[in-house]
Amino acid sequence: MVKYILIGFTFFFVTGIIAQDWKTDYNEALASAKAESKPLILVFTGSDWCAPCIRLDKSIFTSEEFKEYSSKNYVLYRADFPRKKTNQLPTELINQNKKLAERYNPRGRYPLVLVLDDKEQVLGKTGYKRVSPKAYINKLNSFL
Repeated sequence: MVKYILIGFTFFFVTGIIAQDWKTDYNEALASAKAESKPLILVFTGSDWCAPCIRLDKSIFTSEEFKEYSSKNYVLYRADFPRKKTNQLPTELINQNKKLAERYNPRGRYPLVLVLDDKEQVLGKTGYKRVSPKAYINKLNSFL
């Protein structure tokens, strides 16, 4: 039993270390982008219902190549709009994401990936592309 607990603890500890730093507060993400002189990647997603969003996350955002590159070159914020009750976000976060959607995603496109500068100006936008993580990184970098 102790062996399984240690394996579980090790798994969560290691995945926490290599996990991306998706900010949970947009203002914090913006402040980090300014302080670190990095572009902000703002992703509008429906994490539990949008098939292209799920594919984008699995094929690009969770890839080691993207995780490593993004940790050094971007600040990440995910504006999630889950539909299942079990995945609902806190009210404060729902309201924050709705305000962001009104400003940056009024048509409700999912996934929508925006690259913003430190003045919150949109430098470029894209969505799900069936490409390699390297090609996706190159697409994001083309907006800079």
